[in-house]
Amino acid sequence: MAHGDITHIDIPVSDTGAASRFYGELFGWQIAEMPGFEGYPMWQAPNKISGGGLAPREEGFTQPRSYVEVDSIEETLAKVTALGGTVVMDKQPISETSWWAIFTDTDGNTIGLYEGITEAG
Repeated sequence: MAHGDITHIDIPVSDTGAASRFYGELFGWQIAEMPGFEGYPMWQAPNKISGGGLAPREEGFTQPRSYVEVDSIEETLAKVTALGGTVVMDKQPISETSWWAIFTDTDGNTIGLYEGITEAG
């Protein structure tokens, strides 16, 4: 995916089993846990392009969150701040070759950033 593409959508859930059944039956999503990501079932839409995860609901994460792929999380977070947004979570590793971060825009929307490649499954 290219810089600026939406690459992943996390949906907060209280019960991953129930949510997996619900979304699997509702939309025909393929949902499974990947090695190294236990407790975080990932979904893929029938188009084999769209996907995301069913993440544990927690304080501060109560609504779906989209992740945008960027060439550099550091550069993007610097732009976020310069443009009046707020960094919620600095760059954190997902794997040896991928990272994520979270910010809020000037209207209070929470958006995730993704950089790199995740080798899963």
